[in-house]
Order: sequence, then C-alpha cells, then structure tokens
Amino acid sequence: MKFLRKLLEFRENQDQPKPFLDHLEDLRRMLIKMAVVLVLMVLLCFAFRTGLANLLQRPLMALDSARIAHLQSLGVADSMTVSFQMSFYAGLVLAFPLLILFLGEFIVPALTPREKRLLFPAGAFCTLLFLTGAAFAYFVVLPDALAFFFRDARSMNWQPTWTVREYYTFVTQFIIAFGLAFELPLAVLLIVKLGWVSVAFLRKTRAFALIVILVLAAIIAPTPDLFTFFLMAGPMYALYEICIWIAAFVERKSTKDVSRHGPPP
Repeated sequence: MKFLRKLLEFRENQDQPKPFLDHLEDLRRMLIKMAVVLVLMVLLCFAFRTGLANLLQRPLMALDSARIAHLQSLGVADSMTVSFQMSFYAGLVLAFPLLILFLGEFIVPALTPREKRLLFPAGAFCTLLFLTGAAFAYFVVLPDALAFFFRDARSMNWQPTWTVREYYTFVTQFIIAFGLAFELPLAVLLIVKLGWVSVAFLRKTRAFALIVILVLAAIIAPTPDLFTFFLMAGPMYALYEICIWIAAFVERKSTKDVSRHGPPP
C-alpha cells in the first residue's frame, strides 16, 4: 500500500490536489480500459488465427518447406490452446499503442506543460521501437535461429521434429522479447531527461551496463541456450551505445534551452 500511495502521489497536480481515493479510481479506470482493449484485440486476432498461424510459419518454411508438415500436435486441445496463445501475443502487439496512451493519460497530471507536449511523440517512439524490435526478430534473427537449432540437432544425428506447441511458443516469445528489448533506448533517454543520470555517468558505467544487459537478456530470452542469449544481448548493447549518443544530443539541447529560456516551469 505504501508503494501504491507513492505511485499515486507522483501523478498529483500541485495546483489541483485530488483525494487518494480519486487517484485509485483513475487507476482502476486505466486498468479497465487496458483490459478491454487487450481482450478486443486478442479476440480480433483469434478470428484470423489461421492467417496468423501461416504468418508465423513462414520463417520455418523459408528454412525447409517440408518442415511444416512435420509439426506435430500431441495435445487434444492444441489447436485451441496454441491459437489463444498466438492471439494473445498478437493482440498485445496491436494493443500496445493504446496501452501506452492510457498509461500516458494516467500520469499526465504529474507532467509539466513541456513534458505533456512530449507525451504523444514519446508514445509513438515507444511503439516504433517495439515494432522495430519485433520486425527485427521476425525478419532477421528468427530465420537464422531456427536454422541454427535445425543444423545443431542434425549434427548430433537427431531428427528435428518439433511439436506445434513448442514451435509457436518459441516464435511468439522470441518476437515479443525482442520488441521489449528494443525499448531500452527509451528507458535510457527517459532517465537522462529526468536528470537521474548524466551522459558522463553512462559512459563511465559501460561495464556495469553490459552486466545488466546480460542479466536482462538471460531473463527475457525465450530459451536458455547461449545462441539465443547472445542474439538478444548483442543488439541490446548496441542500442545502449546508440542511446549514449542520442542522450548526449538531448543533454546538450536541454542545456541550451535552460541557458536561453531558464528552467521549465
């Protein structure tokens, strides 16, 4: 409860204070809107589950078109279970822009006028990063990952016969994990913009950041193998280095704005 109070105090508008229960009501409305949008998107994706399944099969078809016929369904309800799983992840991707918008609406009272103007661009940038990560995983990394596991199994004289549940679980979690990993630049820019860290600090703590990135990659990677781990950790660290350059630009611009116009209200 103490954490919740601090969270709700963060969004307090000092000019128009609101009771604690009103903050809770706003939080409840935000969560309801998020849940409704997510459910609707999941149901929409479920209505097109056949096309969605074919879309997720394309990386495997590019590897070996005969592999599709060898995907095995071992569970009686696999067709429904896997369909709901695919629909949930696809619905999450489609609902992501609106979820960010609802979250932004909730924290708006805590923002300054200048920060409020940046809310929509930040939400759009957040969505773009997520979709970029998902597309990067689907078009670039996933085909090579599947080929690696296929060849690795063959090198051990095994016949790589994958089940439907295992394949779609791996593919969906792989794509979502990369989408989340690509949110790293926004997180870094946010903490720099808030003044929590400086660009100089980011440069000095590269070694520590690398360790944190490796830990995050180990947590969100869909499989525990080293190949997938480094496929995720590599782009994340490259993004971190890009963040330092972008953050340096943002820091210089903020310094110029303060020198010209004074601190923001």
